[in-house]
Amino acid sequence: MKFHALKKKAFLAAAVFTGTTMVIPSMCLAASDKDIQTYTDTDFAMDTVVSETLYTTGDDINSKLTSVLTDVETNLLSWTNEDSQICKVNASDGKDMEISGELSGYLERILKIARDSDGAFDPTIGKLIRLWDIGGEDQRIPGEDEIRKVLKDSGYEKVSLAGNNISMDEGCSLDLGAAGKGIGCDSVLEYVETQKDVTAALMNLGGSSVMTYGSKPDGSSWNVAVTDPRAENDEEYLGVVALNGTEFLSTSGDYEKYFIEDGVRYHHIMDPSTGYPAKSGVTGVTVVCDTGLEADALSTACFVLGVEKGSELLKKYNADGLFVDEDHHVYLTDGMKERFSLLQDSYSVEDITQ
Repeated sequence: MKFHALKKKAFLAAAVFTGTTMVIPSMCLAASDKDIQTYTDTDFAMDTVVSETLYTTGDDINSKLTSVLTDVETNLLSWTNEDSQICKVNASDGKDMEISGELSGYLERILKIARDSDGAFDPTIGKLIRLWDIGGEDQRIPGEDEIRKVLKDSGYEKVSLAGNNISMDEGCSLDLGAAGKGIGCDSVLEYVETQKDVTAALMNLGGSSVMTYGSKPDGSSWNVAVTDPRAENDEEYLGVVALNGTEFLSTSGDYEKYFIEDGVRYHHIMDPSTGYPAKSGVTGVTVVCDTGLEADALSTACFVLGVEKGSELLKKYNADGLFVDEDHHVYLTDGMKERFSLLQDSYSVEDITQ
């Protein structure tokens, strides 16, 4: 068995500087009679490396942005922290429970994506993910009986919301990991929008979720490099996606966490309908839209659905998408065609057939 646990080869923002925090001289531009300063930082939150770039006329608040992410994970999303809302919901054993308006709002949007994708994205398959444990210490191919057992407790239809009250079938549990980094980015955006000194910001969560806020001092686009899913090393890029203003980018790929056994790649993106890693013919999906939650959840759903059905789903959310298939074809939605520049000669851009 060949292991590739926790392998991260996703997105890197060209504007991000790694290493210790540093101040970069402004570009001779002014805001409120003060020079705009650039602060960069690299930290760890939501189980991933976080890279931050901040343009501000005030103080460096990158550490605060990281703490926002930590707070979201610890108090809202964690299924292991007994104090988190999700953990308390899962411990309710099917009993009705009141949750915060914040969590209720997120769940309402998540369940809508689950319905719109016909369950390709499902927030109740946490037991299945942990059964496979791909990228973890106990990753393996489970038996069919084991898979059937956990699937009986899965299904977004088993979750009901009525205002701030939630109820689930007994045995069902929530795991918002597939949308968690996007939710974290949304929370960071809410915070920076309250900071009058901040003119622009970029946050990159482990490469799989990117948030841009405002415009850089020179007015140029935020350029995000997309890694070739079958690259020999992390420095080989498929192309570049341009983000403008406040936008969110997320990726899902079979190269992030996987292992190979008997020549078969078993990756971490599960098909809720089968209980096995999704087989849609794609190796990576990039989604750009105006919220982090939707970008994150839609990239997962589109990976499971494949090119044609995935692109139809993106239309419902006015989102741009990029699909890479096993035959080195790149498929772009109309909006993505205006953003993406291909760098690899071994790939070709093809039209999406509906």
